[in-house]
Amino acid sequence: VIEGPFAPQQGNFAVAGSALYDLGIKDPGFTAKTTFGSFGTKRLLLLWRPAGTTDHTFAGGELFSADGFGQNRASNRATTMGGYEGRLGKAGSYRLLATSYATHYAQAGVLREDDVVAGRKGFYDTYDTQQGGDATRHSLGVTLNGREGATKLSQSAFLIYRDFRLRDNFTGFQNDTVQTWQSAHAQRGDLIDQRSQTITIGGRGSARQPWTMFGKKHEIEFGYYARFDSVQGQQQRNRSGTNVPYRTDLNLSSALTNIGLYADANVHPLSWITLRGGVRGDLYHYRVTNHCALNTQSSFGSDPIDTDCFSSDRQGARSPDQTTSTSSTAVQPRTTLILGPFRGVTFSGSAGLGSRSLDPQYVNQDLKTPFASATSGEAGVAYLRSIGDVDVTVRSMLFQTKVDKDLFFNETEGRATLANGTTRTGWAGNVRITGNFFDIAANLTLVRATFDDTGLAIPYAPRSIFRVDGVLFGDLPLKIRNKKIEGSFGAGVSYAGSRPLPFSEQSESQFLVDLAASAKWKALTLGITCTNLLDRQYRLGEYNYTSDFRSQGYPTLVASRHFTAGEPRAVFATFGVTFDSVGEK
Repeated sequence: VIEGPFAPQQGNFAVAGSALYDLGIKDPGFTAKTTFGSFGTKRLLLLWRPAGTTDHTFAGGELFSADGFGQNRASNRATTMGGYEGRLGKAGSYRLLATSYATHYAQAGVLREDDVVAGRKGFYDTYDTQQGGDATRHSLGVTLNGREGATKLSQSAFLIYRDFRLRDNFTGFQNDTVQTWQSAHAQRGDLIDQRSQTITIGGRGSARQPWTMFGKKHEIEFGYYARFDSVQGQQQRNRSGTNVPYRTDLNLSSALTNIGLYADANVHPLSWITLRGGVRGDLYHYRVTNHCALNTQSSFGSDPIDTDCFSSDRQGARSPDQTTSTSSTAVQPRTTLILGPFRGVTFSGSAGLGSRSLDPQYVNQDLKTPFASATSGEAGVAYLRSIGDVDVTVRSMLFQTKVDKDLFFNETEGRATLANGTTRTGWAGNVRITGNFFDIAANLTLVRATFDDTGLAIPYAPRSIFRVDGVLFGDLPLKIRNKKIEGSFGAGVSYAGSRPLPFSEQSESQFLVDLAASAKWKALTLGITCTNLLDRQYRLGEYNYTSDFRSQGYPTLVASRHFTAGEPRAVFATFGVTFDSVGEK
């Protein structure tokens, strides 16, 4: 994983993926869905899979737009995705996948709690209408699968282009103080304008070989992973109410390479014992050019006043850019032991080491460990059983993860920045019960997250998360032209416990209820969804720090509660038409 504001923005594609969640088509044919609802929401979804093909041959597209709730939340996006799978000889296959995604959106940003309580701002208002973002992602991937005797072979390659921009203001008018090398000026605003363009190319391959020993079947796999990212990233500060930058915080060009080799084995010494384990070795290589390496004037500098990137220091003239490079390796073993099942009960335990690459801005020349190391362990028990027509699954797991360099939200920088080591210890449990006419799933996670050096709680990390979803489905006691109507009704309840905040504060908890219902007759489907049924004014995120949005008579350096507002109650209606392989309507 290569992360950071000037590295690939993986989160952007999650939006595209969720938009095409409907791609789980079971039957071949064509589906068209349109959705209308609260806040001017409009959505059109088209999905197609030809008859006689596998699940990997399909095409889909989506158009979406919404005015957004409250102030400054309008958005629109478009997504396309297509795949094709074909045969190679008697035992081989190939897959092609192409995707394209683009979005433009406005965002309201944070509000001070005291301004909302005093009536100076509404719960869904904004301080700065210039906040928002853009993201595009275009990718092409190919995978080849084959077999040589008993050995399974796989090879894939991918090419991705990303373009990303984000504008947000967390502190208002606080950080633009007059420096010694600047002419006198008033606060110009703290709007952060982040931009990055990334080209990613990579591939992975593996060979999996089975063998038999002492009458038991085992498997071993060898493989590699390779990825290269070329990233151009900038962060600037813009004048309040405009798109005009007045200062450059960062201007980086980065070349990041990750190459990994691994071996993995799956061994069954006894029928009720499974031992899985292996080791992976990774090389991280960085080359980072900072085009604004000196953005503060030295006491002996000779640059003109109000210079953005300086070209002199205490030793004299210098270039404003500077390049650093480094590389290092990480050896990461992992093992898992599975015992059972014993009458549906299975015990498991695992432990291992992992790593995550650093943001390029933290790379120094010949840095010995340009990655964050993680040590994790978990132990659990699972119960899977069919009782008549009802399938029951219960899982319980204890876990602990230690990271030597974690990420922590920094309101001044407007993103997560490098922090000290942390430890997260917790328990996760889930239950799922499925029958002929119902499906119920519940999940609960409890976590204690602390910094290793102080033992203090990690801010913004929730201690408890609970979610339960249930659906009833089946034929309704109604017919149209002797054809029964299929119906479903579902509900979801979620709870997020309070989160620790800086300066020993606690956030509010969240409790939300969602409902959905649908009816299907032949090829026609009509559905309705209601989110936040109780119309609760909940806070999607809460923070505690100092700010000055000029909403009060005088600024203060006392930390204040800030929050981003969650969506109020919303109702959406969906109409869909599906044509099967023979054109049934």
